[in-house]
Amino acid sequence: MNKNLEVLVTEANNGNRNALGEIVAEIKDLVYNLSLKMLLYPEDAKDATQDILVKVITHLSTFKGNSQFKSWVYRIATNYLLTAKGKKSQAFHMPFEDYEKLIDAGQSETIHYTSNLGEISLLEEEVKVSCTHGLLLCLDAGHRIVYILGEILGFNSLEGAAIMTISAPNFRKQLSRSRKKIRNFLTRKCGLVNPANPCRCSKKIDFLISQNVVNPVNLRFAHLTNRSIDLMDKIMDLDKSAAIYKNINPIATPEELYQKMKESINKLKK
Repeated sequence: MNKNLEVLVTEANNGNRNALGEIVAEIKDLVYNLSLKMLLYPEDAKDATQDILVKVITHLSTFKGNSQFKSWVYRIATNYLLTAKGKKSQAFHMPFEDYEKLIDAGQSETIHYTSNLGEISLLEEEVKVSCTHGLLLCLDAGHRIVYILGEILGFNSLEGAAIMTISAPNFRKQLSRSRKKIRNFLTRKCGLVNPANPCRCSKKIDFLISQNVVNPVNLRFAHLTNRSIDLMDKIMDLDKSAAIYKNINPIATPEELYQKMKESINKLKK
């Protein structure tokens, strides 16, 4: 992009639809990945992303330049996602105690679904991303978004507080609580974070397929994340609970959603 976002916003507010299209192109993956981390399921994340992008477009004239434009977008997305009721996400949400039982159940030393090493490699990655992101749903929406902003995306307390429209001390307190819960769970249960734990992604493949948590013919994540599971061995122990999320590549917004947004922009009056 040759122009910065703030310049594009000014041009878009002056009626330049091309500038508006460039803004959507620049922020769509930001919104989609935040939605995906909050809602787990691509179907729910896609619906949320569309609604959030529409809100950004229709409220663009209210951006006053008092913050970076992407921070303003994060604020709109966060406000939406705090009350978003994804159908599949709601059904999967459970307390940490129940998620612990899900982790312990159905571990198998043998993979019956397939013996193909390439397919097993993909399924291991699918289990890793599905399992760790599913864990985020054990947090309530407020603590979940704080954890994503502060621990995964790396916003400091002032930036995170501004996005959340809460005080910096409150943001730090919520982040500390969320971090402790996630870190304790992963340290106690996840073999990637703590090798002393018995759970391994490969051991959960058959069980999660049988529970319809993983669909082997329609993977949600594995074909997009470049085997993030392999990076865990190279990370120091103290960083592993956060790194298990950070080492996943951003996932591109579904092309059909982007095309739909472009069509909507083209229909706007000059």
